[in-house]
Amino acid sequence: MHQLPETGYLRLPQIIGSPKAIPPMPALIPVSKSTWWAGVKSGRYPQPVRTLGARITAWRVEDIRDLIQRCSLTGECRAESEP
Repeated sequence: MHQLPETGYLRLPQIIGSPKAIPPMPALIPVSKSTWWAGVKSGRYPQPVRTLGARITAWRVEDIRDLIQRCSLTGECRAESEP
């Protein structure tokens, strides 16, 4: 499993990856940004936590860990239209 802290928060680039970051961040969930937000809207992916600030969007590590486990069991993390 990925090296995630026990508790805390992850920002979107930490979840879907960021090849432009230095050093590049690998994706925990290999989907595009628009697919991620569509999945959040539909309930496929967890809702963000916005209590950190008005313009800060983050997800609880526990929710992402549960999503990774669910994806490994069912293979439902990738969108049908993505390769």
